[in-house]
Amino acid sequence: MLELEALGWDDAWNAAFEPHRAAGLVPARVAVPHRGAYDVLTETGDVRARVPGRLRREAASTADLPVVGDWVALEPGERGSATIRAVLPRRTKFSRRAAHDPGSEVAREQVVAANVDVVFITASLTDDLNARVLERYLTLAFESGARPVILLTKADLERDPEAVAAELSEIGGEVPVHAISSRTGLGLSAVRAHLAPGVTGALLGPSGVGKSTLVNTLAGEELLATRSVREDGSGRHTTTRRELVLLPGGGLVVDNPGMRELHLWLADKGLEDAFEDIAELAVQCRFSDCHHSGEPGCAVQAAVDEGRLAPERWQSYRELQRELVELEERLARRKRSRARRRPPGAGAS
Repeated sequence: MLELEALGWDDAWNAAFEPHRAAGLVPARVAVPHRGAYDVLTETGDVRARVPGRLRREAASTADLPVVGDWVALEPGERGSATIRAVLPRRTKFSRRAAHDPGSEVAREQVVAANVDVVFITASLTDDLNARVLERYLTLAFESGARPVILLTKADLERDPEAVAAELSEIGGEVPVHAISSRTGLGLSAVRAHLAPGVTGALLGPSGVGKSTLVNTLAGEELLATRSVREDGSGRHTTTRRELVLLPGGGLVVDNPGMRELHLWLADKGLEDAFEDIAELAVQCRFSDCHHSGEPGCAVQAAVDEGRLAPERWQSYRELQRELVELEERLARRKRSRARRRPPGAGAS
């Protein structure tokens, strides 16, 4: 018998589920999404569940359908089958703009994981660390509502991993940065400290940085398939699906396939949180509507000119800001287009 509390269940979830309990449904958490089906965790064990056509039709978009980490209302069936009747409102969600459509007028949200408490942004010390990519991950992590943590893997292959961690801490402000090694155990106690019983973490980052190896090490057994690293320390892509794993210490962790593309979804607040130093400078400008492009009394430009703000970080902020503006314009155009196509007298969708 599995205690729901071990999966992150609490009084607030219990209250949100009450209407579904009255309908004879049971709570479950999505562990593995498949095409057309889901593996979910319940008090009585693992169950294969499906989403009925009605739930798909009623969803405003595919982003409203179940994803790994979601709590759902389950109708048990015969011979171990079950049906998902509802998805409980999410506390947090890590979303990105769906891959392969950046040039399309149709911008879609892809929810990578839901109800995550800690987002572990993973990067390998054997790769060329790109601060601009980490800033992109941090923006979406802050926007998700979860706490971001940066993990620098394969620290046993780096001469001075702590020095690299200290250097990267400058871009994350107060975001914890840990140099870790699944092979030697370096830094793993710090990772476990973030995963108290019932707390859910998600590992996000590019392929080959050792996410699955880390999950196996934390779990104490080979739960996920991995491949050996190359001679230069670079990894080999293995993970092809998202999976929620319950750890012996009581925490949970989501392993994710490597992300080749990470385009922003709506993340205005996340951008301000990830670039808190720039946000603080902006409020010091002489004019409240300063565009930081030559106006007199611009505190941001002064910081760049005086070397207090790195030009690369400022350009990264502007690039992400432009990406968000473009996304919002595309969504506004789509909304107007739908409104024009709506039959007279029809309500808003």
